[in-house]
Amino acid sequence: MARKRLAASSAPARRNKRCRRDEQPEPVEEQTVLKNSAPDEDIFIGDPVPDAEARGRWPRRYEGGEEGKDNYICKIVEMFEDLDGMRYFTAQWFYRAKDTVIKSLDKFIESKRVFLSEVKDDNLIDCLVRKLNIVCFPPNENIKSTERIPLECDFYCDMMYHVPYSTFISFPHAEAVRELDSILSSESSTAEIKEHVYENTLLDLYSGCGAMSTGLCLGAVNYGVKLVTKWAVDFNREACDSLRLNHPETQVRNEAAQDFLCLLKEWEHLCVSCSLITSNSAPHPCLNICNEEEEEEEETSDTDNEVYEVEQVLEVCFGDPKKTGKSGLHFKIRWKGYGEADDTWEPIEGLSGCEQKMKEFIENGFKANILPLPGSVDVVCGGPPCQGISGFNRFRNSENPLEDPKNKQLEVFMDIVNFLRPRFVLMENVVDIVKFSNGFLGRCAISQLVGMSYQARLGMMVAGSYGLPQFRMRVFLWGALPAEKLPQYPLPTHDVVVRGFVPIEFESNNVAYDEGHGHRLKKKLLLGDAISDLPHVYETSMPHVKNNESRDEMEYDEQPKNGFQKYIRLGRDGNLGHVLYDHCPLQLNEDDYTRGANYRNLKGVIVRGNKAELDPTIERVYLPSGKPLVPNYALSFTGGTSTEPFGRVWWDETVPTVVTRAQPHNRAILHPEQDRVLTVRENARLQGFPDYYKLSGSITERYKQVGNAVAVPVARALGYSLAMAIKGESEDKNPVFCLPEGFAEVSVPVGQ
Repeated sequence: MARKRLAASSAPARRNKRCRRDEQPEPVEEQTVLKNSAPDEDIFIGDPVPDAEARGRWPRRYEGGEEGKDNYICKIVEMFEDLDGMRYFTAQWFYRAKDTVIKSLDKFIESKRVFLSEVKDDNLIDCLVRKLNIVCFPPNENIKSTERIPLECDFYCDMMYHVPYSTFISFPHAEAVRELDSILSSESSTAEIKEHVYENTLLDLYSGCGAMSTGLCLGAVNYGVKLVTKWAVDFNREACDSLRLNHPETQVRNEAAQDFLCLLKEWEHLCVSCSLITSNSAPHPCLNICNEEEEEEEETSDTDNEVYEVEQVLEVCFGDPKKTGKSGLHFKIRWKGYGEADDTWEPIEGLSGCEQKMKEFIENGFKANILPLPGSVDVVCGGPPCQGISGFNRFRNSENPLEDPKNKQLEVFMDIVNFLRPRFVLMENVVDIVKFSNGFLGRCAISQLVGMSYQARLGMMVAGSYGLPQFRMRVFLWGALPAEKLPQYPLPTHDVVVRGFVPIEFESNNVAYDEGHGHRLKKKLLLGDAISDLPHVYETSMPHVKNNESRDEMEYDEQPKNGFQKYIRLGRDGNLGHVLYDHCPLQLNEDDYTRGANYRNLKGVIVRGNKAELDPTIERVYLPSGKPLVPNYALSFTGGTSTEPFGRVWWDETVPTVVTRAQPHNRAILHPEQDRVLTVRENARLQGFPDYYKLSGSITERYKQVGNAVAVPVARALGYSLAMAIKGESEDKNPVFCLPEGFAEVSVPVGQ
């Protein structure tokens, strides 16, 4: 039904208060009970509330709607009449996309699509405008909603919307048929809960060194689901090297995500050309599979002085590997009679006459699953970089952030999801996507997922809440195909030192217990809990780490002191490791090493109130290099109010977040007791990386990989949730759940 544009909670001017069975009525001296009321029926109690009093007590119920706006849409649940003969109806409301968290970014949603809510209230029958024909579609990812809309319907509905965690979720099948009386119910079937005895495949986009996928796989196996990172893509070469080193079973591609998407589309055409799959896609126009005799004729007809014969096709890519200025599909070729050093990348257009070699490569690649095809991926995860909204970017486009090329990767991520149609999607990003420009990019991401008929749910999780000594809040967006269970968010296991803020509109997206909860959280982890067992300089006989430490490997010098340290030191075989990797710091230059203390404690600085400035009563101190002991940038950073430049972190503190740079110029990153910055491994500990996880590249690159990573314990908790959904055991009604007792101390499984 349509209803005049009044506030959703508007009430009649004069009426009896109507109490539900689960409500506690206000005390009254007398009660008037409707005659013939059954014990379990709703009843009216007390005298009617005068109009003036009602408007004073419930002003929002009398707010009028805006002129020229669309009418609200509702389903009539029941009709009733009060003691004065006034007629009312109980409405259950539908949302248009623009009435949800999506707001103005509803361009990805069909105008006839609405979402049923659980919001119900009572209204005068006079508010009704006209009857509507709304068709409900039970879940079916194989048929587009637009292909199922009868011409005569006013709207269609295939999902519910809940405000907590901005949740778009499929109807339970029984409710869809019973409550909304779908005229197309015969086209659907309930989602079967399958026994997943096989491995579930995962594609890690913008993978970095692989922290997110590593954590997801570890968490999934804790719930009995085998999740395998089959493919990974990242533009950073050193990060790809780190991922290969730790996950030799993964097909790691060092390329741009948009080139990877183009390659996937080309690969589908190639597989169709070789009759490996059935698809609506056409065969590749440049691959005409001929027989070997025809190919030999083409080769012998070549009149050039020297004929280059293809011995083997080695690899495939989309891009411009020969730096010609033109992107396209290329194959890496091993030439007959030549070695590896002479391998070249050749465009497909220049490889006529060797179709059989190409077919052999495509068939072998298909069998080895070197590239995903639509429908072959169970999970896609990734954190598309949105550098255009960074606070360090002074020229941010607040009107339309998607016009900024630095934010285009969000669309690329969604395009890959739309092409592959994985069962589950998990996108990670910084909190700025729900802060900047009224949450433009966050709303856009949800809108795109829902527009692709994915269920969606958005939450913000804090790394420290899952057993790390840092705060680090990040946004995680779940997506699931209509017939799948939408994963929940795991509630915190640890107390945490709260930092920063969450936009008011997204407060209900913060993954946390409600105020006054009785759940007992574990004590928050501090810096000393995470790194106090690592080699130090207390005794010269022990291994130690100095400012110029260059060893990539060293042995531990003492036993783990707590559960976190014991867990983090477990090897892939489940036993305590003996070798420590990457325990080396960025070497400070001579000036920074000489400073060696918080700039506020250096000679020549005075602090007035909360502001540090140069002491005008003494002459400024200079270093042997001629530069000032207290640099100007330290004094000007945040107007002299910061306490961080050249500062030390202490054993009983937590850090706001692990960053990608180890320079101490505007960040407290010096070791509590040693004259150096925190090492790569110490930063990795703060991110929850297992000690066996070895990194590749220069020291600077390794810091960057760790700083860009998703905190492993957070990913592990999400992997546990994902496994519940894969098994069909997630709860539809509850967006959050409690992890099992002792989850943070679960040992790393053998072989993981």
